Amino acid sequence: MTTEAGTTRAIWIEKFGGAEVVQVATIPVPAPAADEVVVRVAIASINPVDWKTAEGKYPPMGADKLPFGLGRDLAGTIETVGSESGEWAVGDRVCAFIGPDRGAQGERVVVKTSELAKVPDGVDTEVAGALPLAAMTAWQGLFDHGGLEAGQRVLIHGGAGGVGHMAVQFARWKGATVFATASERDLDFVRALGADTAIDYKKERFEDIATDLDMVFDTQGGETQARSFTTLRKGGILVSTLEPDEKKAAELGIRTVPRWHADPDAAELEQALGLIADGQVRVEIAKRFPLNAIREAQRFTREEHPRGKVILDLAE
Repeated sequence: MTTEAGTTRAIWIEKFGGAEVVQVATIPVPAPAADEVVVRVAIASINPVDWKTAEGKYPPMGADKLPFGLGRDLAGTIETVGSESGEWAVGDRVCAFIGPDRGAQGERVVVKTSELAKVPDGVDTEVAGALPLAAMTAWQGLFDHGGLEAGQRVLIHGGAGGVGHMAVQFARWKGATVFATASERDLDFVRALGADTAIDYKKERFEDIATDLDMVFDTQGGETQARSFTTLRKGGILVSTLEPDEKKAAELGIRTVPRWHADPDAAELEQALGLIADGQVRVEIAKRFPLNAIREAQRFTREEHPRGKVILDLAE
């Protein structure tokens, strides 16, 4: 890695483990390649993949990659541009969902120009920083993998979560009939996002309410996924961020998608930003933490089941 003069702070791990391995480290300021820029980060997002990666449970980032930074999405302003950065200029307000080879939770982060999306006027930086990974997971799951179309019926599990609350809104925007599971405290929130039917997963059996579905969007796995198969019509599809039970699906005539991870896609991210700028979609911010509180932020995200997204504020 080539570097510029100076240092920057970043969330860093040198070995796999629990919260104790996650630290704020001082590292050299990265220098961009020709088709890259350096972003001065204002907001970075906290996602479940962060602690899975820190625990060594995210296969693309094995022990051979250590040490490395955490985080996949950010928003800020361009500070340095590479020699082939094209239309991008210092001072541009941008956001990005970046590859796992670089950590987004740092004061200065290298971003490929192919990952960059310009933040429209009227979209807050904290919203832009919270959006990318959750939006791309929801968008790609519903549309690229699931092929959701207007008029179809979809069940979204975890409708108040980071990915789930984006999926509810995207599905509604597409013109689908939306069923969503949530806790009792979040039912009104999920309805306000556009769910036609909000289901209290602790008190109600979703399979008795959501029936003859074209799609289930599953972020839970386990028993929830197993019960979801009976809600789908024959030929329907289960799209899961976890490993699907392909044997059971085949027995029932249900389609599945092999386990997948969301990919950076600037064009799709720009579409999501446009929906926010137009007031058709919003991002719920559950809580904001400073960089030095990264362990507390990860614990909160993992244990408190927050409504919407948790972010790191690096503008301080």
